[in-house]
Amino acid sequence: MTNTLQKAEKVNRVLIAGTGSGCGKTTAAIALLQALKNRGMDVSAAKCGPDYIDPMFHRSVIGAPSTNLDSYFFDENTLRLLLAKHGANADITVIEGVMGYYDGLGLTSSKASAYEIASLTDSPVILVVNDRGASLSILAQIHGFLSFVKNSCIKGVILNNCSERVYASLKAEIESRLGIRALGYLPKLEDAQLESRHLGLITADEVTDLKLKLELLASQAEKSIDLDGIIELARSAAELEYTPLFIEKCECVRIAVARDRAFCFYYEDSLSLLTAMGAELVPFSPIDDTAIPSSVHGLYLGGGYPELYAAELSENISMRESIKNAVMGGLPTIAECGGFMYLTERIGALPAVGAINGGCFDSGRLQRFGYVSLTAKSDNMLCKAGEGISAHEFHHWDAENCGSGFTAEKTVGRWWDCVHTTKTLYAGFPHFHFYANRGFAKSFYDACLKRKNGEKNNV
Repeated sequence: MTNTLQKAEKVNRVLIAGTGSGCGKTTAAIALLQALKNRGMDVSAAKCGPDYIDPMFHRSVIGAPSTNLDSYFFDENTLRLLLAKHGANADITVIEGVMGYYDGLGLTSSKASAYEIASLTDSPVILVVNDRGASLSILAQIHGFLSFVKNSCIKGVILNNCSERVYASLKAEIESRLGIRALGYLPKLEDAQLESRHLGLITADEVTDLKLKLELLASQAEKSIDLDGIIELARSAAELEYTPLFIEKCECVRIAVARDRAFCFYYEDSLSLLTAMGAELVPFSPIDDTAIPSSVHGLYLGGGYPELYAAELSENISMRESIKNAVMGGLPTIAECGGFMYLTERIGALPAVGAINGGCFDSGRLQRFGYVSLTAKSDNMLCKAGEGISAHEFHHWDAENCGSGFTAEKTVGRWWDCVHTTKTLYAGFPHFHFYANRGFAKSFYDACLKRKNGEKNNV
């Protein structure tokens, strides 16, 4: 149900975009976040696209959830609503882009790009450009980004891997020739480098001396980035207009949520929708605890890196048995990507939960990577046959038995069957966001309520 009353919020915001992956936009974004926080500002953060890891870095800096803004998952109103929800009470919101600024679905579309999100949310953009190995040619690159579309939303640039001497010369040229603001530079800082693995950056909790690296970045940003200019630009952003959503408050249910080193990939707004409906989320560790929490009415196993902790997960036999008994006993369960792998019989050669036949193996490359549309083949816990949701896949590991409850289809026309479904189970590689189809959240919640009421009736 949608409230027809329009709202307008003043959200001071900038979007940090990049010329391409690896140009330094994540480094610039977290340097900016930490520097602004060090000034005593109340800072909010957001990430364009479906990525889990960059928001975890944002949370490490600002100490609060970072929201995902994804124009494949969400319509324009939901984008604006989520941005306003997190940014309305902050002094400034820093939005980190995804891939190259105009890169979207496939090779020729800007759909779901940082540019589309900037346009839909009326957000001023600062373009991060890697200056390594170039000088005046950087201006030609910036000019191309400015002129590629009629209204690029780009208002300023930051040069990465740039020296003070080079920046001093290029700043005047950028501003006089291109008519946009040069808002500073970041030199190469060896002691502040962030490591990567096959899914991108390693998680924030795994970074050695993360706080030290953040402070090094912030200190450099205070010296070489025009923070006052960025604050001024953020304050120039137009009000965000959106239609509030009505969320029905329900009887409380308790949902166990796996939260540890192996399972840490969650969309925080997706979980907060469940709490807004009345749920109590109960965190637990499949690595360290002996069993799932008692008296719960649902189970959520998110993504992460279970393959890195397969030995610890396998050795925790009591937890594996607890989860298997719960799933097989009809506890409403969502298991996405890594959570799905954990429910299979094996992760590599090591025993896993065994609630789903077959094992998982390292394929050595990305499998079925990217956005998909999921359509249910039959009625299940989350929806009726024919209903669907926007989703995403990003994994190197694959399964011998991926399920057949949904059909996944990419925008290029490729399709395949996936996901194990029952009246109490969703388990598969595609991960989704409840704000992409709030009916899925309601159906999961209803299944948890039925479980709770069934327990009451059996007493």
